[in-house]
Amino acid sequence: MILIQNLNKSFGKLRVLQDLNLDIHNGKVTAILGPNGAGKTTLIKCLLGLVKPDSGSLKVNETSINGNAEYRHQIGYMPQIARYPDNLTVQEIIEMVKDIRGNPDETDEELYHAFGLESELLKKFKTLSGGNRQKVSAVLAFLFRPSVVFLDEPTAGLDPVSSSCLKDKIKREKDGGKTIILTSHIMSEIQELADKIVYIMDGDIQFEMTTSELLEATGEATLERAIARKMKGIAA
Repeated sequence: MILIQNLNKSFGKLRVLQDLNLDIHNGKVTAILGPNGAGKTTLIKCLLGLVKPDSGSLKVNETSINGNAEYRHQIGYMPQIARYPDNLTVQEIIEMVKDIRGNPDETDEELYHAFGLESELLKKFKTLSGGNRQKVSAVLAFLFRPSVVFLDEPTAGLDPVSSSCLKDKIKREKDGGKTIILTSHIMSEIQELADKIVYIMDGDIQFEMTTSELLEATGEATLERAIARKMKGIAA
């Protein structure tokens, strides 16, 4: 579980997060949505320990993360754009990350086999297609059996078969009690995967609802239309 209380972050005179409060529960997929510049990326970077908030508290599984890096062992992260050393092979990247993580005895290689990455192991990362880079990133996100997983545009660049494999993996991990935080511009993907929608604008939460509640409240059949109608109502 992730607990965020009164979170504030500014860059100079620009207030990016404003007294933000949010609970993210285990066994759920929570989608964090909002327009560009809304504060989504800053919020996620605060949770990953990449940005230090000005004030407020952050807890992951009841552990305060302010100044404590140990909690990161509980987290898996799939960035929107996979960046690893270009001259290393896929196998070398996986071994490098395992070494950084202390070479745990048990790893989750389900996606590695589902994606058929065996044939890519000896290829240098710089030679991989965009889709195969995404596959490597997805494998690393789940490899160490984290209790919390951040997925930023996870299916971008994936072929339909690989995208389905990843979505099925996300659902299984959720059913196993994992905390999944998802961002995506593909609303059909969010509608398929997310239990809860958190919509951020100007550093503040405009609404948080379950996907079914949002669709029912707006009377819309698709999430894209439901969010548009909800935001029009808030702005009116």
